[in-house]
Amino acid sequence: MELFWWLFTVVLFAVGLIGTVLPVFPGTTFILAGAIIHRVMLGPEKSIGWRSIVLLILLTLATYALDFLSGYIGAKYFGATKWGMVGAVLGALIGIFFGIIGLFVGPVIGAIAGEFLAGKRMIDAGRAGWGSLMGNLGGMIAKLLIGLVMITIFFMTVPSPF
Repeated sequence: MELFWWLFTVVLFAVGLIGTVLPVFPGTTFILAGAIIHRVMLGPEKSIGWRSIVLLILLTLATYALDFLSGYIGAKYFGATKWGMVGAVLGALIGIFFGIIGLFVGPVIGAIAGEFLAGKRMIDAGRAGWGSLMGNLGGMIAKLLIGLVMITIFFMTVPSPF
């Protein structure tokens, strides 16, 4: 039975890693769930400790913050005004309701619309939209790296089953 729970955990980790590159899919939540299920089913002597679980929870929360703020940070880096940055955040929130495409396109449209409301030219608005897209892509890469760190923490702290 122990082997089953190890396999189950590894499958959740794989699904979680895939989920880190898909917007709205809670990839790191799957990784966290795998670690917690492993702990619950195998007990404290054969699984991860509570300190490590708390660290995994904090990393999971960090990825959720990245989801919402990456477009904002990217737009800011590319010179967006306050209107463009607020538009990027609002676009991300509205984009959630339109699936995967909405999460990429929403912040871009929001940043461009915010810049137009601020009276900026098309080139400035486009730069803000581009920054929002680059921020989202950077956030996706950061989430993937955080997911890999979470899995590494798990395997470094769990006693080997063999």
